[in-house]
Amino acid sequence: MSKSNDHLLQSLLIAAIEQLSTTSETAMLDAEVLLCHCLEKNRSFLRAWPEHQPNAPQIAQFQLLIEQRSQGTPVAYLTGQREFWSRNFKVSPDVLIPRPDTELLIELSLSLLPTDRPCKIIDLGTGSGIIAVTLAAERPLAQVFASDLSSAALEVARYNAQQLNAGNISFLQSNWFDNIEETGFDLVLSNPPYIADNDPHLKMGDVRFEPDGALMSPENGLRDIRLLAEQARAHLKDHGQLLVEHGYNQQTEVQAIFNELGYRQINTYTDLSGNPRVTSGTWKSL
Repeated sequence: MSKSNDHLLQSLLIAAIEQLSTTSETAMLDAEVLLCHCLEKNRSFLRAWPEHQPNAPQIAQFQLLIEQRSQGTPVAYLTGQREFWSRNFKVSPDVLIPRPDTELLIELSLSLLPTDRPCKIIDLGTGSGIIAVTLAAERPLAQVFASDLSSAALEVARYNAQQLNAGNISFLQSNWFDNIEETGFDLVLSNPPYIADNDPHLKMGDVRFEPDGALMSPENGLRDIRLLAEQARAHLKDHGQLLVEHGYNQQTEVQAIFNELGYRQINTYTDLSGNPRVTSGTWKSL
């Protein structure tokens, strides 16, 4: 292939941004991330070398990814990775795409977990493992358990734990606590399915491509939250904590579920956008 101005980085980006502009609100960012993925470079390279000439396979791969993105496929699924808590995690269509909102769960968990002594944690519905792996890495003395009903999701989570040197995690296949025999947890936490099956957001954006089982829950999105809160009581130690991520408009219902099930010191915390996002409760057996 002869060199052409059409195949310089700058020209490739301009054409890609134009192609994505009608389907993506982040056309420039999407194009840059996908081009960097094809080049195996970081975004500063694009600024420093706008006249760089990619090779033919790189151009073909980039144009294919731009076409897939223009059809709606999430960037994270196209690149196979997403950053979370300053670490790169593998993702696939078998797991949810990590979102900044979930970092609130990490912040709250770290504030509850000791840094200088062992503790016991379980992350239910671990998906890609972002929560379990992050907590295992940040609290190396902790004994971390991670469960998911999906064997494909557990495969992704195991890979992430290995790549990020988080050796203090045990992985279990289970629907919530059905196959969990361990008890005495200091912390039980989860980002469970919490979207109602008739929610219009399910037909918008990246969510259209994510696994339904990790998104939707019956009973207005609350059945799984109720079930895991119900079951967690038999697995938490006295004064152990339950932390659950939920929808921005579910605060009142989740607090009511926790209260009904006997949790105390129930609090809800807001995410970076100011939306109620995580509710916590302390378990004290009678």
